Amino acid sequence: MIVGKNFIEKRTFDVHFSRMIARTSLIQCIETALGRSRIVALLGPRQSGKTTLAREVAKSRESVIYDLEDPVDAAKLALPKEMLASHGGLVVLDEIQLRPDLLPVLRVLSDRQPLPAKFLLLGSASPDLLRGASESLAGRVEFIDVTGFSLAEVGFGEPQKLWVRGGFPLAFLADNDTDSLAWRHGFIRTFLERDLRQFGIGTPPEAMRRLWQMIAHHHGGVWNAAEFGRSLGESAASSRRHLDVLAGAFVVRLLQPWFENMGKRLVRHPKVYVRDSGLLHGLLGLEDLDALRGHPKCGASWEGFCIEQILTANPGAQAYFWATHAGAELDLLLIHGNRRTGYEIKYTETPRTTKSMHAAIADLHLDELFVIHPGTASFPLGEKIHAMPLREVIG
Repeated sequence: MIVGKNFIEKRTFDVHFSRMIARTSLIQCIETALGRSRIVALLGPRQSGKTTLAREVAKSRESVIYDLEDPVDAAKLALPKEMLASHGGLVVLDEIQLRPDLLPVLRVLSDRQPLPAKFLLLGSASPDLLRGASESLAGRVEFIDVTGFSLAEVGFGEPQKLWVRGGFPLAFLADNDTDSLAWRHGFIRTFLERDLRQFGIGTPPEAMRRLWQMIAHHHGGVWNAAEFGRSLGESAASSRRHLDVLAGAFVVRLLQPWFENMGKRLVRHPKVYVRDSGLLHGLLGLEDLDALRGHPKCGASWEGFCIEQILTANPGAQAYFWATHAGAELDLLLIHGNRRTGYEIKYTETPRTTKSMHAAIADLHLDELFVIHPGTASFPLGEKIHAMPLREVIG
């Protein structure tokens, strides 16, 4: 394996946490994708463990790794087509968002017959933010989302720790909550001051910080571009553009509304969440579980955390929320083929049925509805309605 000279130094902590938390399911997913696709792209926020996963996959075969943040590795690709064409086996390109000019080259190289090498791309930006990755590599690339640690990976005995600290490996594995919060504050600062510039975003860091903090305080609420724009002193179009940047960098989730022509006035704007619960708590200044439980956003934080865990456990599912102007709502609707499953998330160990739940079952034709709570017991609440702890829903 060929490795950029700074690679080992940069990834020391990756090696540390890879020994502690096995990500077997993700590695198998990558292996399967490489077996059927010419190019595989691992997309997710920085520090989520993409490089560690790539190293685990690469060590079992002939491979070469280019870290595009390393000036030495970047210089080797001054003539990218000639250099990349010289390799066989697996070619890993880390931080591909720094070199969007490589995408057309990869399209040409991936069409060779027979194919001497496959490509594994690691990126901290969505295809849209990569300025045309999906178009350049259409029909040739398979995308895999890589988030931080999931509850299934860290073990079902530590849901509160994962909820408070979030899934970024170095935040989760910190020695204590204070160190974890310090790491998350550092991540937020670096993301705003450095990473956004690398994505070509010229908006001042403080403006993006204000938006991100507003989203944190609005976590789980319906997005209103005009309202956010007024608060930030900018146009609705600008606030939506900045929101799309945060979503494209995997730090914010836009959960789209589900609507059908059912004769009811439905909410048609997305809900907005900070994707990692640890970053949410960092933006809100919440260090530990006691501080979180006493905060007004505790219930919304639990909702967002559960949604992320459910979506991680159900890759490929269509995900929506549902709400009417009359007040009926459903936190999460997952559609697998013809099957519809609803999720209502309550931060109480004694949840009860509501009119909204029955309305959702009737109007959305749900096959079942799970009410997720922070306790340990499972019990029926009514026809098609089951109260369950998070671990049983995703286990």
